[in-house]
Amino acid sequence: MDQYCILGRIGEGAHGIVFKAKHVEVLTLKRTPDLMSCPQVVQLKAVFPHGAGFVLAFEFMLSDLAEVVRHAQRPLAQAQVKSYLQMLLKGVAFCHANNIVHQDLKPANLLISASGQLKIADFGLARVFSPDGSRLYTHQVATRTVGCIMGELLNGSPLFPGENNIEQLCCVLHILGTPSPQVWPELAKLPDYNKISFKEQAPVPLEEVLPDASPQALDLLSQFLLYPPLRRITASRALLHQYFFTAPLPAHPSELPIPQRPGGPAPKAHPGPHHVHDFHVDRPLEESLLNPQLIWPFILEG
Repeated sequence: MDQYCILGRIGEGAHGIVFKAKHVEVLTLKRTPDLMSCPQVVQLKAVFPHGAGFVLAFEFMLSDLAEVVRHAQRPLAQAQVKSYLQMLLKGVAFCHANNIVHQDLKPANLLISASGQLKIADFGLARVFSPDGSRLYTHQVATRTVGCIMGELLNGSPLFPGENNIEQLCCVLHILGTPSPQVWPELAKLPDYNKISFKEQAPVPLEEVLPDASPQALDLLSQFLLYPPLRRITASRALLHQYFFTAPLPAHPSELPIPQRPGGPAPKAHPGPHHVHDFHVDRPLEESLLNPQLIWPFILEG
């Protein structure tokens, strides 16, 4: 711990306090091939013991997506929403390809770098999962899904703004309708099924919930917001959806807003290192389109 200079406190999460710190000692480093890295997952720099616990040292990030939505003067532009969602899906696809399920996706856990990159953070509830379903998990974990985050970006506020579990369920049922075993065959096998009942409600068309969203956005959102988990579109397949290939195209990260954490100014992102697949307004459109072959290895057959 004496190798770090604490610069200030950033916040507090469920698993500890978050500080901003600077490494102050010159070290000899041995670099090994980074087999588990992704531009859309926050990078772990070091782990060391401290008292009865331990400290995780991550790369410093200026802000998070919750701050972006909170400080937006109006709903984000379509190109900005596409960019944030595309980066989120790349991170989720990487995690799932490595058999990691995050279990706590929400805007506050999606950090924003100085170059505008979105990175998934806070893996405190993450678990290794088995594709064959042999591993058991607690059913007491609940968080927003990628579809809920997409809806919040399009709407400028949460689609299901419940203050407690029951109110949250009511908000979901109001929009998606009351599930039934016909729509969701595994429904009756859920641990708390039949402990509470709700009146029958028909789903509300998403075009009425988000009247300003494009048809492509609503089509993708509808494939996320499905009750049966196995019927939801995967992150890797979602990256190939026409939503990302119709105008306006996803904005470059350097064009995205980056509000500082409370108490600081709101700078605009400065360009990060050039990437061969980055979009740039001065380059021909065909050079900026995603090559589907790049993500085919992450797509399961069937």
